[in-house]
Amino acid sequence: METIINSLSDRINRLSTSQTLAMAAKARELREEGKDVIGLSLGEPDFNTPDFIKEAAIQAIKENYNSYTPVDGYKELKQAIITKFERDNGLRYTLPQIIVSTGAKQSLANVAMVLINTGDEVILPCPFWVSYAEIIKLAEGIPVEVKTTIATDFKMTPEQLRAAITPKTKMIWFSSPCNPSGSVYSKAELRALADVLQDHPEIYVVSDEIYEHINFRGGHFSMAQFDDMYDRTITVNGVSKAFAMTGWRIGFIGAPAFIARACNKMQGQITSGANCIAQRAVITAMKANPNEIQYMVDEFKTRRDLVLDLLKDIDGFKTNIPEGAFYVFPDISAFFGKKLRGHLINNATDFSMFLLEEALVATVTGDAFGNPDCIRISYAASQDQIIEAIKRIKEAVA
Repeated sequence: METIINSLSDRINRLSTSQTLAMAAKARELREEGKDVIGLSLGEPDFNTPDFIKEAAIQAIKENYNSYTPVDGYKELKQAIITKFERDNGLRYTLPQIIVSTGAKQSLANVAMVLINTGDEVILPCPFWVSYAEIIKLAEGIPVEVKTTIATDFKMTPEQLRAAITPKTKMIWFSSPCNPSGSVYSKAELRALADVLQDHPEIYVVSDEIYEHINFRGGHFSMAQFDDMYDRTITVNGVSKAFAMTGWRIGFIGAPAFIARACNKMQGQITSGANCIAQRAVITAMKANPNEIQYMVDEFKTRRDLVLDLLKDIDGFKTNIPEGAFYVFPDISAFFGKKLRGHLINNATDFSMFLLEEALVATVTGDAFGNPDCIRISYAASQDQIIEAIKRIKEAVA
């Protein structure tokens, strides 16, 4: 038999596998073996898509929407997104500034591909969403990680931003509310970062606001709301989280027109326009009053409080109070160097695997998010599952 030569590209060989998806796969394997694994690893709401949105999709099918869509999205959807941006964020965009994509992840990839040149640096406040660094690397950029801690609520300070900027800095990427920490930047905190950027007009900002509506502090602020940052900010959003539409795969950006045109050009060669039925349904979602999904937000807040209350009784878990999204990001470094049930815990990856194997609870290592002292726990699960999962964790580390 001939030896098969690995002829895969250097590009794909350098790319890391998504650790959130890898952990989910390992949890599935254990379930297939008959193990009762509780999954607290995926960032996927456990609610059904609201009926009024599903009805819009059914109506679109009946009306025979089945053809290729415009690369940048249906005009009616783009107009609904414009209305949403003004209503919810005080942002005024025009049709040429909106691009609809197959999920916010593609939106981010488009932006990276059209703005980043080889060797450009992109500042990432840690922790950051698992795919940011890999998307930047694919675009031949260099992720520059800015470490934050639980003491600063996992937020980058103006001083840290100033210190991270070099002549090669092209962009800053961050999410608020943040995946994985749940931290939410206030208007004052964003203003302080924007003040630093006034000395560097060549730097662009990607503001990932996919968790915007899952916000427990009673207000969301967008970087692009500052007049002096509007022309330098790409606002990324979508329907996966707030509307429980992860599988519908619709995301979008509001951006300077020249960037939007470039994203349209890129998308036209990669995927073309997003799914026609999903787009028609999202028109209805964008037009809806955010109060329509408040029941989900209220339940997430209840679960957050439940998780924090249960975790405080476990020695070695240190938590902040996340103000958005549906994650807690506890610092578990107190376990490093210790043996738990015969497992030596050297880092967060060891601890996360220990919890999967011994407690049958799936979490995600903080290494995946640029913070090796923490693990991410998703509370997009029922209260009963949360109670049982944290009970198992407590017993495993006792």
